[in-house]
Amino acid sequence: MHALNSLDNLTTIAQALAWATHALHATSETPRLDAELLLAHVLSWPRAQLLAEGRLSLTEAQAAAFRDLVVRRAALEPVAYLVGHKEFYGIDFLIDQRALMPRPETELLVELALGFARRTTNDQRRTNLGRSSLVVGRWSLVVADIGTGSGAIAVVLALHLPAAQIYAIDISSEALALAQQNVNRYGLAERVRLLQGDLLNPLAAPVDLIVGNLPYTILSEIDEGVRRYEPRQALDGGPDGLELYRRMLQQAPAYLGPSGAILLEIGATQAAAVTELARRAFPDATVSVHRDLAGHDRVVVIEDKILDT
Repeated sequence: MHALNSLDNLTTIAQALAWATHALHATSETPRLDAELLLAHVLSWPRAQLLAEGRLSLTEAQAAAFRDLVVRRAALEPVAYLVGHKEFYGIDFLIDQRALMPRPETELLVELALGFARRTTNDQRRTNLGRSSLVVGRWSLVVADIGTGSGAIAVVLALHLPAAQIYAIDISSEALALAQQNVNRYGLAERVRLLQGDLLNPLAAPVDLIVGNLPYTILSEIDEGVRRYEPRQALDGGPDGLELYRRMLQQAPAYLGPSGAILLEIGATQAAAVTELARRAFPDATVSVHRDLAGHDRVVVIEDKILDT
């Protein structure tokens, strides 16, 4: 701890990065990257500039601020919380402890949602007969993002689907306040409506697409840093991780419009169980499982084709 608290090795940028990388080696899988992100934050520089300016000296205030961030990172506090933002699907989001950090594996959920949305809006056979009362003339698609957290999924979908209306739902008022900041940041307040409540209950009528990155973890099985710093309510999926999936899929038939789809992010070992829950709720639907880049089961897709004939 004495080494962590010392400013002796923080004279230049290069020395500070070397010191932090060594200090974080025991607690981080990416110590050098963490060091660069934290120092870039302190200096308000892009990361690339650190390598070009390695011989420049830090002021005492800069060195002290950097040291404090490294000490907190060594205690497993996530980098995104320390710097206050994180990139997701190529977009920068404000992030803090009011919501989970967006993670790379969730980008598969977004890819699949965009694919469904584009197929749906391009399908000339689709008519407005029997569609959701939430759909008005200018919206080609209505989406519900359940457990929106920071609003990352809702914002990305809105930016890529300019004719879509997004309902972003969360039970946490604190998470919704953060989501509102991100929605406002990208000028999407007209098309992304934030609703507080439990799962699908806040919806006034069925929607075309439901996406959900619900709590699916078993708290005893997650990393200490995640358990210590990220909001428990957004993590805890109950004894088997499936508590919210059971409840939402029981609700879902009343909230999914004709020929709609539900996309659910899952834990790597939960595909069989969630698929079974999906088939009970939608006996005539097509249910498929999609793997992430690491080869893990990651998203269950339920496509309701009952009224396609």
